[in-house]
Amino acid sequence: MATLAHVAAAATDPNLKLTLKVLPALVVILLAAWVCGRVALMVMQPRVLGEMVAGVLLGPTLFGELLPDAQAHVFPSEVRPVLYVMSTIGLTLYMFLVGAGLDHSARTPGEVPRAGVLAMSGVIPSLLLGCFAGAVLWGTLSRPDVSRLQFALFVGGALSLTAFPMLARILYERGLENSPLGRLSLMAASVDDALAWCLLALLSALHLGSGVGGAMRTIALSAVFAVVMIVVVARLLRPLGRDFARTGEIGPTAMYVIVLVPLTAGWLTDWIGIYSVFGGFVAGLTMPRDPAFRKALHERMMSVVSTLLLPIFFTFSGLNTHLDGITGGTMLLAFLLIMAAGFCGKYFGCALAMRGLGFGWRESYAVGALMNARGLMILIFINIGLAQGMITQELFAMLVLVAVITTASAVPLYKLALPERLERAAVAPEPVPREEVVGGGAGPHVPSGGAVQ
Repeated sequence: MATLAHVAAAATDPNLKLTLKVLPALVVILLAAWVCGRVALMVMQPRVLGEMVAGVLLGPTLFGELLPDAQAHVFPSEVRPVLYVMSTIGLTLYMFLVGAGLDHSARTPGEVPRAGVLAMSGVIPSLLLGCFAGAVLWGTLSRPDVSRLQFALFVGGALSLTAFPMLARILYERGLENSPLGRLSLMAASVDDALAWCLLALLSALHLGSGVGGAMRTIALSAVFAVVMIVVVARLLRPLGRDFARTGEIGPTAMYVIVLVPLTAGWLTDWIGIYSVFGGFVAGLTMPRDPAFRKALHERMMSVVSTLLLPIFFTFSGLNTHLDGITGGTMLLAFLLIMAAGFCGKYFGCALAMRGLGFGWRESYAVGALMNARGLMILIFINIGLAQGMITQELFAMLVLVAVITTASAVPLYKLALPERLERAAVAPEPVPREEVVGGGAGPHVPSGGAVQ
């Protein structure tokens, strides 16, 4: 009788009906992410790449092509807004944990200027090459209501991104997030992405008709938000660290505060116009800097966020990816041009900049490989462009492939440049002679902070 009553309620209660549609979708997403993540590890790739590929396979490319009725049943139209909200929350909390996990005490002299140089070396070549590719392909891939300049700037902005969350997760999986190379890459990637989002804000304002003034307002409010968070909110949160030092645990009240801060920050940055992930990251920077507190926070939240919520975003993005649009000689040549512009601009630009900063060639190419991973942020970037009508489905699919390929190449190229023995030396707790690490370079080598696992 209870079962019959439940079935009757499901037939009349719209909330229960929606729940019974969302839960199977989550089961399918998690199973696919787990399987593809395991396969990725078997082929020496980071788990997150497998999860990203799982999202693409669940879209129209494979699942929708082979079993269209089953895909429509698992991912009906009313489920997709729920997936979008969950994925946004997941990205915001993940970037919060990345920001909270950065070890400020491990900062080395001159690190910030070096990160700025590295960031510019990744942005400028990629932006210029991407703009060139966009200008050439404007008539082939653009929408009729988008100008050549806007289209070129969008392609260049997308290719200038480094996948900040993806890079952070690769570094976490390898225990490199607080190594000198890892910290330098993360800081440079954050600058890359901030600049790209400012460009996207400008393009969105121009495309939607709010003009340059609207974009300048977004940039100004973003700067005010960051200053208030780091200067004011960080001081207000210091009692959390003192309470943890006294009790050795993060209590229920502290957890409410900890979760509310990134969600509120994400809401504010969404309202400003720079997407909630940056609000989450800045919120993470405001957390108490005690290493034990950061480790406890990471252990408390990271598994749920990365296992449950991030795969939902990859699937939501994959549902909009139609790779069958990349067919024929013209489209393949267009994809190869975009791919070459993105890869060469970021990889060689960053590697040459690192060499110019005094690092050896091995470390330089290792950082170039890491900075070339684009997966997560470019997916966010192009999803916004697609939703606002700035790009076509064909360009969206090409940039998804760029995300997959550049991210898949990051770890193999990194290992080729910096094999395991040299990598261990690069993150050793004691100083290591430079010649053992890179075989001749003059860049400084500083021991890393402890990895947060």
